[in-house]
Amino acid sequence: MPRILMTGASGGIGTRLRKLLPPIYPDLLLSDIREPKDLGPKEQFKAADLSDLAQVEALCEGVDGILHFGGYSVEGPWDDILQANIIGGYNLFEAAYRKGVKRVVFASSNHVVGFYPRHHKIGTDVTVRPDGRYGVSKVFGEAVGSLYADKHGLKVTCIRIGNCDERPLDHRRIAMWLKPEDLVQLCQIGLEHPDIHFEVFYGVSLNERAWWDNHRAYAFGYRPTGRSEDHVAHAMAEQAKLKPDPIGDHYQGGAFCSNEFDGDASRIIDWNKR
Repeated sequence: MPRILMTGASGGIGTRLRKLLPPIYPDLLLSDIREPKDLGPKEQFKAADLSDLAQVEALCEGVDGILHFGGYSVEGPWDDILQANIIGGYNLFEAAYRKGVKRVVFASSNHVVGFYPRHHKIGTDVTVRPDGRYGVSKVFGEAVGSLYADKHGLKVTCIRIGNCDERPLDHRRIAMWLKPEDLVQLCQIGLEHPDIHFEVFYGVSLNERAWWDNHRAYAFGYRPTGRSEDHVAHAMAEQAKLKPDPIGDHYQGGAFCSNEFDGDASRIIDWNKR
């Protein structure tokens, strides 16, 4: 039975995965900087600060695979993102290598390509266009994962997560919604598929309006069951409550693009096709 470490256990996605993973991976070690408030009596938990390499090494002792959902999960000050996502991301891969962990699934983000227009359908082979410091940190994480796969032989899967929730809550999330059970399926591929070396998948369900070509995930057996179209009425009702955002409404990254924006929109690709 493989021992799996999941970081970020107290976060939004981690909380959902804690309910879905145990039947598949009974030997699941949870970690975060703080213990989840609703930690169950049968759940294994060990607190760790990702910016402390010694603590991360201790976490990785005896582990077969890692689901790395830890770190700073929104846009924020550089110093916070630097410690949690840049230093923390490096520490995670370095600790995995030192302790002989064979597989890492890295929670990347749609925000690595946030400045692509919504009418562009893109694959994982496009130039990254991060929409903020958070997006930059996820670009870094993917690059470190690629390095450790090529140089040290780790099997690394990066999942560019759209929006993982019970249902999409606005127009943007109709395109990028990821049903939690579909995320579990992607995690299983990363932890178990024999042909993984270094892969980047989009974390998105079977949405007709999706902006992303996810053929690599399908080639590895991904078969999502969620459909955002089943929730369109609710999502559009929520969208009607939002104020227009001339920058964010045009780009895939949404409000992450308009946050602190003082650039020249006409110089960004396809601005005039909005």
